[in-house]
Amino acid sequence: MNVGVIGAGRIAHIVIPTVQQLPGITCLAIASREKERAEEFAKEHGIPKAYGSYEELLQDPEIDLVYIATPHSHHCEQMLQCIEHGKAVLSEKAFTANAEQAKKVREYAAKKGVFVAEAIWTRYMPSRKVIQEMLDSGIIGEVRFLTANLFYDIDDKERLVRRDLCGGALLDVGVYGLNFALMHFGQDLEKVESSVQMTEGGVDGQENITLFFKNGRMAAVQAGMFGRSDRRGTFYGEKGYIVVDNINNPLVVTAYDDKDQIIKQVHMPEQISGYEYEFLECRKMLEEGEKESCSMPLSDTVSVMELMDELRAQWGLVYPGDEGYRE
Repeated sequence: MNVGVIGAGRIAHIVIPTVQQLPGITCLAIASREKERAEEFAKEHGIPKAYGSYEELLQDPEIDLVYIATPHSHHCEQMLQCIEHGKAVLSEKAFTANAEQAKKVREYAAKKGVFVAEAIWTRYMPSRKVIQEMLDSGIIGEVRFLTANLFYDIDDKERLVRRDLCGGALLDVGVYGLNFALMHFGQDLEKVESSVQMTEGGVDGQENITLFFKNGRMAAVQAGMFGRSDRRGTFYGEKGYIVVDNINNPLVVTAYDDKDQIIKQVHMPEQISGYEYEFLECRKMLEEGEKESCSMPLSDTVSVMELMDELRAQWGLVYPGDEGYRE
């Protein structure tokens, strides 16, 4: 599988060295709107081709999968371009700026018969299965509540503070906490409540989100960009609790009894970086002729985008592509 990369920013610099270590997968090309930047990226990472426009990359017949690593605000337009050229797509989270854009991409991909998936790495990691199996085993009894937090000191990054780039904590780090809750408690929500602290630039700086599920479960999710948190996820049960050490890249999952004694602990398999799993699944899906990811089907992607739309509506946060957006 030959991979072409759109966007030569920070996340691409992190992900591509992982891709290059995967058997049967080659990072063949990088495209940036600045040819010099693409060439510098290609030289640094040993990539054979560098393009000064996305269109040039999409016209390359050797590219099988396009990895989109640009700001959220650009994902919809770029995915539609990829689909138009018949290129399979793996787009960084957040998938789009809003749910309507996500639906538009899904519909166009289905019409053209092109594979499209969201690159939210925790959905593809082995830890997802480990956590779910531990919950399903009943080791801590019935579970009705979870907490999940993810904060980083990232308010100095331009794409996160600018509303025109769909900035804010929610689409960048809050999306992980929401996915964590939905992966393990399901998608059947009854209501959502939240509180937020907005920045001077008009995006969400930090928030507290409570999800109420129709089966009586609750999830408390916190996210922010002003400092680093412990990043933990915790499930609370009748007979104890389960702690996930880092919801953004779990390495250890530990179950405790009601006397705070460890009763089970599972360490995740050794990994390159954690990003490998999404690319390996894309390769598998393409080999099998599938048009969506089994770990992150587009129906789940749309559900998460709808949830984030609802939260932004509560906060009065409007992005490009939303009805009523103004510069």
